[in-house]
Amino acid sequence: MLSNFNQQALSRVASAYTGRFRETPGKMLEVTTDMLKAGQLYSLGVLVYMADFMVPFWTAWEGFNRLEKKKLSNTLPIQSAADYYELLQFNLQIAEQGMTGSLRGFRDFYKKETARVFISLLNSLYGDEDDNIPDYAANLARLTDNVINRYPEAIRKIGGEFGFHFDDGGYIKTAETERFVLYQVLSRDQSIHPRKDGKPIMIIHPYVLGPNILAFLPDEKKSYVHAFADQGIPTYIRILKDIQTTEAVQVMTGEDDARDTRRLCELLKATHGRSVTLNGFCQGGFMAVLDILSGELDGLVDALITCVAPMDGTRSKSLVEYMQHLPSRFRDLNYAGKSLPNGNRIVDGKVMSWVYKLKSMEKEAPLVILHRDLSNIRGSEIGKTAAAMNHWLIHDRMDLPEGITKLSFDSYTIPVAEDGTLPVKLFGKTLNFKGIKEKGIPWLLCYAEGDDLVDKDAALVPADYVDVEVTPFPKGHGAIATSWSDPRSACALHTRFGNGYRGPVRFQLDLEEGKRNSNGS
Repeated sequence: MLSNFNQQALSRVASAYTGRFRETPGKMLEVTTDMLKAGQLYSLGVLVYMADFMVPFWTAWEGFNRLEKKKLSNTLPIQSAADYYELLQFNLQIAEQGMTGSLRGFRDFYKKETARVFISLLNSLYGDEDDNIPDYAANLARLTDNVINRYPEAIRKIGGEFGFHFDDGGYIKTAETERFVLYQVLSRDQSIHPRKDGKPIMIIHPYVLGPNILAFLPDEKKSYVHAFADQGIPTYIRILKDIQTTEAVQVMTGEDDARDTRRLCELLKATHGRSVTLNGFCQGGFMAVLDILSGELDGLVDALITCVAPMDGTRSKSLVEYMQHLPSRFRDLNYAGKSLPNGNRIVDGKVMSWVYKLKSMEKEAPLVILHRDLSNIRGSEIGKTAAAMNHWLIHDRMDLPEGITKLSFDSYTIPVAEDGTLPVKLFGKTLNFKGIKEKGIPWLLCYAEGDDLVDKDAALVPADYVDVEVTPFPKGHGAIATSWSDPRSACALHTRFGNGYRGPVRFQLDLEEGKRNSNGS
């Protein structure tokens, strides 16, 4: 009886293994096909990511050749040889950083993949139907297809939801100058209307990063400008006109920025009967400070908010280290310049953003980004937030006027003086941070703790000279406009969080309430 039982058991085991062996050739063919597909897509991804990274290089190379032809004729050969040797060393250092980052990304990704392959192999040997080798191969093929094919398509499609779309009925064109258009931002919630007696705020976007990051995903409640509008605050965004078609933008200077800002603030004060809060994001914050210190906005602006704004770029540790290794001969803004058909010179925005990638090559090398995308997308659908962020990084690099770029360039190469004097001037006037205190303007300065574009030290410089209210936000450079603009987030802009820190919207609401109380209304 026991013998019969053993025979039956052995027969069932033999039958099961026989069935599996019959299926093996077909499954191995599937595995081989999926692995070949994954390998082809991975190879294609390497080429695509490398090509995308190198596109700005060719523009920079043209500018380099053009400028060096002039410099070589005016420089001693021995000096040129020394400069080029230093440049070679600089390039080798960047290449080393890129290689180090790429190898680290490769190692981290394939360490996890090796563990998955081993588990899948064990599952296949022991007959588990889930997470076996065929499943692993199919998942790997699906992952590489998502990253190489579906991800770019998702990035393209999110353009309809990402950023500003001034023709969708959610904005009102309010004013216009030669260089700017002013729009009022309306809440997506049609039951919320701007308060007639509210204190207006005008938001200034960065030049090179463009405005769209400030209206990240309005319908997902992730929009910096809509965070203000959703609280009934009269909210306005100043939009730079297209530099390719607007000659006034091509040749504009810091003085033009200040004069146009004054005209727009005059209109807002006349409309609302109250002075304006000026709110600059990133480079827009630096320009807002310059405009106020120039005196052009006296009597029009009575409060200031800056977010992740570089106030003294020489205190940016990573950039300073980068610039110190670059020979002085090549610290020339003209290498990023290009000529338009009308002869005007502007600065190529893609080249400028590429420079920031070079200084962070351990994180921004193309193979690092490829393996980062492969890791982030695995096991999940392509989310709108990831697609929108990449849409911004890929498509929203704007060309710049030389006059405006020179102001930022000087602030990154010449430190603020010990007495708080800035390295740039407007209207021939010396500008000093202490002028903000003299004008009695309250200042909320927001920075990002994980910002690798504008270091904390570069953003907090004004606190050395004037009383500013400082609000730190977690995460990186764009988080204030993305993660924390969500009213459900831990650091929602209309709330107090952490150690009583005020978000920009909370700051504006408190200013508005304080003005009301002082009026006795």
